[in-house]
Amino acid sequence: MPSNELERFIGTWEHEAKSTDRLLTALPTTQYDFRPDPKGRSLGELAWHLAEIDAFISRGVATGTFNFDEKIPGLERPRTIAELAPGYKRVHATALATIKGFKPDHLDKTTSFMGRPMRNGDILYGVLLSHLIHHRGQLVLMTRLAGGVPPGMYGPTREEMAAMRGN
Repeated sequence: MPSNELERFIGTWEHEAKSTDRLLTALPTTQYDFRPDPKGRSLGELAWHLAEIDAFISRGVATGTFNFDEKIPGLERPRTIAELAPGYKRVHATALATIKGFKPDHLDKTTSFMGRPMRNGDILYGVLLSHLIHHRGQLVLMTRLAGGVPPGMYGPTREEMAAMRGN
């Protein structure tokens, strides 16, 4: 059992990152530009937003400043489905190394986020983790709409259940 909030966050985040990787690996390979809403993100754009969340939020909590207009090196969006999962893993590893460098009390410090002071631990859990899970859920549905079969996130999909039952 992790002994502090930082260790608990890292464990939870790593668990969710594995699910994110499984989803990115399962995206339909020819549907990068699939866009069910003409004003919304494409499948590829939404998938890369998961990496952007890791990069921008970890960097902001580390530096004490959030600048969403900043061009973070290595965060250029890949242009093919095949590049998304490896790119996410690379960005996540950098973000994870940043967070692992914190001392446990860093989560109790306050940073201005979107014009209001927030506790760093709340930013990591609420803004990074919950935001990631929210958009990943959207990506699961978008994958289905694009003709793909997403993996189960918190339980098996109907396809995984059928395989377990031998159907």
